[in-house]
Amino acid sequence: MPRFFVRSSQIVDGTVTVMGDDAHHISRSLRMAAGEHITVCDMQRFEYECELTEFLPDCVRAKVLAVEKSNTEPPYLAHVYQALPKGDKLDSIIQKAVECGASEITTFESERCIVRVKDASEGKKLERRERIALEAAKQSGRGTVPQMHPTVPFAEAIREAAKADIPLFCYEGDGTESLPIALERCLAQSKPEQGRLLTVSVVIGSEGGFSQAEAQMAIDAGMCAVGLGKRILRTETAASFVLSCLVYRMELSD
Repeated sequence: MPRFFVRSSQIVDGTVTVMGDDAHHISRSLRMAAGEHITVCDMQRFEYECELTEFLPDCVRAKVLAVEKSNTEPPYLAHVYQALPKGDKLDSIIQKAVECGASEITTFESERCIVRVKDASEGKKLERRERIALEAAKQSGRGTVPQMHPTVPFAEAIREAAKADIPLFCYEGDGTESLPIALERCLAQSKPEQGRLLTVSVVIGSEGGFSQAEAQMAIDAGMCAVGLGKRILRTETAASFVLSCLVYRMELSD
């Protein structure tokens, strides 16, 4: 069943209004007709089974038939902090991170990043990243579209990442503990208030990794320096690897 994302304000009195490109996609590309069904997600982890009822020049309306909490969202919130990689690697990183359950993605500049932020093009790049996240969310059946954030300096990324219940700083240098051990230790120590989801931050370096000074800054801020096994992963692999480990530990193992 085709899946679309709307704001909760677009659902009023049992009627969903789909607008913009999605409305055009329903009526023109998919050539759907009144009476056919679609799935609508409200960005709040709820899904609505809807029946198309009305096609207007600028929107499509549908009647809500059933609503249920999305069962495709992880029982935690994982925020990926990704150092800017070369070329178009970030496109794949975003796509796979969304498929693996990331709730937010923030890019940052670190010492060894080759790519640097250009303020004039940052807005367009962010729009592109949001489109990639949206399409990946649709394809993978997500209940929400992960939020994309503008690029920030390394220090700001670490300051925010350290606030998570489980703050993971992925580092191939000395002084790390294995990811499974760090996860179990943090899970034992973290007791979120009732009704609040556990938060996880995953900090990934660029092709050259992190400098010792950056690693020390992260540890001093409260991050858990973790190793990802005996092999060195590419920057475009690391985030989805860690997210997959989270899925195994906190979804598939329960």
